[in-house]
Amino acid sequence: MTTPITQKQRLLILDDDPLVGCTIQFIAEDVGLETRFTSTPEDFFEILESWKPTHIALDLIMPAMDGVEVMKHLAREACGARLIITSGVGSRVLDAAGRSAAERGLDILGVLSKPFSAGDLRRLLLTEAPRSTPPPRPTPSAVGFEISESDIRLALENREFIVVYQPKIDCSSGSLAGFEGLVRWIHPDYGPISPDRFIPLAEASGLIDELTEQVIEESLGWFAPLCRPSGSGRTAGVRPEIVDGLSLSINISAKTLNDVRFVDRLEMHCMGRGLAPERLIFELTETSAMDDPVASLALLTRLRVKGFHLSIDDFGTGFSSMLQLVRLPFSEVKVDKSFVMTAMQSEESRTVVKSIVDLGHSLDLRTVAEGVESAEALAYLAEIGCSLAQGFHIARPMSGEATLKWIDERHGVH
Repeated sequence: MTTPITQKQRLLILDDDPLVGCTIQFIAEDVGLETRFTSTPEDFFEILESWKPTHIALDLIMPAMDGVEVMKHLAREACGARLIITSGVGSRVLDAAGRSAAERGLDILGVLSKPFSAGDLRRLLLTEAPRSTPPPRPTPSAVGFEISESDIRLALENREFIVVYQPKIDCSSGSLAGFEGLVRWIHPDYGPISPDRFIPLAEASGLIDELTEQVIEESLGWFAPLCRPSGSGRTAGVRPEIVDGLSLSINISAKTLNDVRFVDRLEMHCMGRGLAPERLIFELTETSAMDDPVASLALLTRLRVKGFHLSIDDFGTGFSSMLQLVRLPFSEVKVDKSFVMTAMQSEESRTVVKSIVDLGHSLDLRTVAEGVESAEALAYLAEIGCSLAQGFHIARPMSGEATLKWIDERHGVH
């Protein structure tokens, strides 16, 4: 017996085969959705504008305009409907279409290879939307704001850069394992400015070391009190057993690997706050150590000698992944979120994720999956033995104060 959807939702179907379209319509109405069906893109976009569907079922192969072109139009219009892609072209092409749509910002509910079963379609239609809300889009003024070197210098002077923290949990037990500290720029006039706009300019203008220094000072100032024993300035309201063994990850730039004093300054920061180096993990992308391989190897080896941990970020996205993993003294590997986010819709992505996790195990490395956006994905990661997970399903990046409240709500206080 089908459990109907309690809140009325709308499904718009675009398929050039009337029989398939009517079949989808019948199944969707059976689970409680209002439905509209059309076989032409022209009618589809007209209905889309006037009817505002919550769900869309889209066929890839159509004579007038193929499904990929339709999805480009949907992305251009920032369509928020949940998308089901159907086709008989084969799983590899279907999965690629799903990834393409997701990378364009569309909400992909799933892909169905024709012929599909009524049960598979029902399962997708009854999938609850994630409770998390999408991050706010940059305001038009922020998008148009041309950043200069002097803007970044002024932002550093005025301490406009802040650190937000995204929790990481143990995949098997669900217990809190640590946080990743992420830098954000809150401009006084233009609001939030994304890191991909200011980090490259900070690197090019020689300001990345000063920015990294501010990130380390702020994040360690927040994190160190969490790790202290009771009665010695520890953050109030959090039980000691919750934070025992927690780690903090911080991203470092390739340019920082040329700073010979970085390790010494870092050690002084930890000593001044009574923080064990083993609590800190420094993340770098696989390409970060390629500018000066000899110097970077020496600096990263010093970090490990001092007790700090190293993580290779976005693993699997570049040609040098394996070379860097073997050449440098990493203690952790992070599975790139592009694979994790599509793992439940793509057999290929699941294969890549499992291969990276298995590789990590064979090299005695801790594995971390980022981009976990559903309970299903978290369960899969636990099943294949991934160590840690982070993503919107667990928690979005938050301010230090909000993170403490999140810990309280998840674990309770004294």
